Amino acid sequence: MRKSLLITAIALVAMLTGSNAMAENLRGKFGITGRLGAIFPAESERNHQDGKLVVETDPGFVGGGGLFYGVDDHVALELNVDHSLFHTKGWSDKSRRASMNDVSMGAQYRFNDRNDVVPYLGGGLDVLIPDLDDLQVDTVLGLHLTAGVDFFVSRNLAFTAELKGLGAFDADVNRLGTKVGDYDPSNISTTVGLRLFFN
Repeated sequence: MRKSLLITAIALVAMLTGSNAMAENLRGKFGITGRLGAIFPAESERNHQDGKLVVETDPGFVGGGGLFYGVDDHVALELNVDHSLFHTKGWSDKSRRASMNDVSMGAQYRFNDRNDVVPYLGGGLDVLIPDLDDLQVDTVLGLHLTAGVDFFVSRNLAFTAELKGLGAFDADVNRLGTKVGDYDPSNISTTVGLRLFFN
């Protein structure tokens, strides 16, 4: 038992010390990212004869991934596709399952002061494709800001954690060709995942 613990500890130290070469040499590197987490959607509004009614949303799940390219030692470009699932209450007398696809393009500025822990800030443009069961929802644009950190466990592999805030234009919600409300795709999400680097 002690021998196996010792071997595990040595392997872990070797992985952590072997990570020092990665973050300082980001230029020209490609990578892929996969992640899972929680999403906290904004509330929406439904048209009513007495005025606007609030449509409540529950926290849900988000998952996805994308491509990563290092422009230089501090700047990287990203292309991501994320899919989220959650429930809404207020479009009618029943709870509705909602989902949204988010295609985002953006950039990161990475702080490479330490080689094994790399914080970053980012931002970019999002194309948002919501779905509300039997209701028709328009596709809209949004903007996002991110803050995250990569923990390198080897030269080509990092654990990543990220907080993302997204603001978007309201999308028209229609039933049988008639507008019944405004859907707000804005949200905050937090995710964890893996980033794998090539070349």
